[in-house]
Amino acid sequence: MKTIIIYFSESGKTRIVAKTLSESLNTDLIEIKDLKKRSGFFGKVFSSVDAFRENKTEISPSNIDLSEYGLIYFGTPTWASNASPAIITLIDKCDLRGKDIVLFATMNGSGGRSAIERMSEKVQARGARVVESFTIKTKNKSVEKIEEDSLNIAKLLDLSLYNY
Repeated sequence: MKTIIIYFSESGKTRIVAKTLSESLNTDLIEIKDLKKRSGFFGKVFSSVDAFRENKTEISPSNIDLSEYGLIYFGTPTWASNASPAIITLIDKCDLRGKDIVLFATMNGSGGRSAIERMSEKVQARGARVVESFTIKTKNKSVEKIEEDSLNIAKLLDLSLYNY
């Protein structure tokens, strides 16, 4: 069995965390794209509403074959204390029976723990076991600082222990 990190990133900060972890832990990596236009003031407002309501969105890739993976990371930015619609849409499509899951959320301020809790409920309902989770504050941090924080969390939580 293998390990994969699947993430959505709008601003690029969640991407930095995912890529840093993937390189450090030697995992496969897939970025989910949200095909809905979410830019501008109203795009941000509607994105927060979509996250709060857990509205589904069109994503690419629309499905991922996870049969060869025993450990799956799901990463998301925090929107209105919730996971992004792209990650929720993907989780709701996946067969996660018997999979081990690591969840992570990036955030500017707060709400990451709430996003993790809801993702945890959703993956467990799909038959998975959450083995670890964490949040990373990214507001006003350089790429180098986000990379450093990501590596520190990987070391602190001993994430390599879970790798398949």
